[in-house]
Amino acid sequence: MFMFSRSICCAKLNQLSTFETLFSNLKTCEYRIYREKAEYANVNWDELGFALTKTDYMYVMNFTEEEQKFFNGTLTRFGNIEMCPSSGILNYGQGLFEGLKAYRKEDEGILLFRPQENALRMKMGADRMCMPSPTVDQFMDAVKKTVLANKRWVPPYGRGSLYVRPLLMATGRNLGVKPSSDYTFLVYASPVGNYHKGDLNLMVEDNVHRAIPGGTGGIKAVTNYSPVYKPLTEAKAKGFSDLLFLDALTGSNIEEGSACNIFILKGNVISTPTTHGTILPGITRKSIMEIASDFGYQVEERAIPIKEVFDAEEVFCTGTAMVVKSVASITYQGKRIGYKLGAETLAQKLHATLTGIQTGLIEDKLGWTMLID
Repeated sequence: MFMFSRSICCAKLNQLSTFETLFSNLKTCEYRIYREKAEYANVNWDELGFALTKTDYMYVMNFTEEEQKFFNGTLTRFGNIEMCPSSGILNYGQGLFEGLKAYRKEDEGILLFRPQENALRMKMGADRMCMPSPTVDQFMDAVKKTVLANKRWVPPYGRGSLYVRPLLMATGRNLGVKPSSDYTFLVYASPVGNYHKGDLNLMVEDNVHRAIPGGTGGIKAVTNYSPVYKPLTEAKAKGFSDLLFLDALTGSNIEEGSACNIFILKGNVISTPTTHGTILPGITRKSIMEIASDFGYQVEERAIPIKEVFDAEEVFCTGTAMVVKSVASITYQGKRIGYKLGAETLAQKLHATLTGIQTGLIEDKLGWTMLID
């Protein structure tokens, strides 16, 4: 009987010893988690604007005429690339780009916002530009690897984001006017802050058109942007923040800014121009339309005459770079109209909700974010 009792006692002591070891391991693990906080690059996060900050790595993957597919993508140190002078991107502008962001959560995890949408939009653009494109899985893998390789450059929670720029370029030798034989898919990243600091004052551009029916205004072709540099530079010299372009067909309907979509608010109705091939189907635009609908607003896509803009209660712009921003004023043919600004605006409410989802502060019930760290 004594031996039996001693065996039970020893078993309990062994069990207690196991629990103590487990507890000790948990404390060690907890300490390691506390100790191994996120490493950050030496950046003044509070001074970030929207400009390139060189990070550590970029991702490169090639398509060749022999392989007829994108293959062997690799991470490499960020730096210059070598290209033939006769490549299609340099001679004929056969290229696309995308833009998306990675955000730091309060617990220092990292979220991507709707990267699948960027992958699908690149495929749509590639088809229009007669280019092969990486698969959605290849696109997503490249973006995730680029962000994780540069995670020390993802700003702390609430102090910016890591802007990710995927590029699809015709890099084969090509003297004649025809699609390239070889292509390069490249992804790089840079920490960024606000795209526009201060009030957003737009000038309506009625001489130069950003896009024409049947053109490439509905995709992120590299050739869509530099043609507006001249009027944009002239507008900024006059003190304006950006341009608001009119449609090329009638010259009477608003379309978009140089790099953003536009919305107007009247009562309970939010209106934005229809994306019919001349307007980029923005992913932020799409997200804001869904959030506004959940708020109870009637959201409509339609042709919006410039005259209607002057009767709007509120105007705001959306885009990956600027997120959501109220328009302070619009000037057209010398006439200037101001709009509601401040914390009580719908734009501010939409901005708070969207950025809350993007940073994990608000529960993502729509499945828009992807945790990658």
